[in-house]
Amino acid sequence: MNNHPAIRKGAVAVITGAAVGIGYAIARRVASEGMNVVLFDRDPTALDGATKALLNEFPEVKLLVIKGDVTSESDLHQLYEKSCEFGEVSLLVNNAAIIKGAGPWDGVSKWRTLMDINFWSVLTLQQLFVETMFSQKGPAAIVNLGSKEGITTRPGNAAYSVSKAAVKVLTEQLAHELREKVGDRISAHLLIPGYTFTPMNFPGMTNDTQKPDSPWTADQVADRLIGGMGQGDFYIFCEDNESNWALDQRRMQWSADDMIQNRPALSRWHKEYAEQFADFIADVADK
Repeated sequence: MNNHPAIRKGAVAVITGAAVGIGYAIARRVASEGMNVVLFDRDPTALDGATKALLNEFPEVKLLVIKGDVTSESDLHQLYEKSCEFGEVSLLVNNAAIIKGAGPWDGVSKWRTLMDINFWSVLTLQQLFVETMFSQKGPAAIVNLGSKEGITTRPGNAAYSVSKAAVKVLTEQLAHELREKVGDRISAHLLIPGYTFTPMNFPGMTNDTQKPDSPWTADQVADRLIGGMGQGDFYIFCEDNESNWALDQRRMQWSADDMIQNRPALSRWHKEYAEQFADFIADVADK
């Protein structure tokens, strides 16, 4: 399978939240393809470790390491300016996110912190980099990190689900507008991880922490991203070792049918629909 044309030797990949987890795995994966990488993260210790590991594995790859916070507009502008000076940016990966959020009537400050990180930083970087990608001659791509919780919006963390639902819609709109303006020269993609073995899901994990059976590794997610982009996919879904693709499809179908069938909101978690939902997924749940 061929890579997406944006993933090419010597071009620049800009990745937020790049020091650990999925961000680092994507950085490592594109570095293996000969791309030069801009690593942006707010954790200087993690950045230092990521930089050393990448240079040790890929000594020929050029790295630009920028400590910054995606909630700071000045930091994002600095990221944009330094990245453009570094080379032709053909890939932007908006990966930085937090999961700890708020419920439907929790304080606005909790909501604002999460939305600043998970949504507003994505929009800001899109606005900055898209115009530059238009001016470049080569192909380019933007990858935004979504979540299955932004599609089925399970209860328990409203702010996170809202932020990821917003990223989904934003990226869909971006993909359409890019296609209308420049055809397939610049594409947008929504990466949708499943349960993944990362510090977000396993706070305090170290290199010695044993991975449970259920989650995928971050490297598996990065490989799925590269493969999906190479196939021209917009929605790049990742399973895990608990939820197969058929089960994910049923869950999404059930959520969409809540509106069509006028069921209660989030009926998948409604006690009166528990038996009906169990029957709906019975033939795929254990595969």
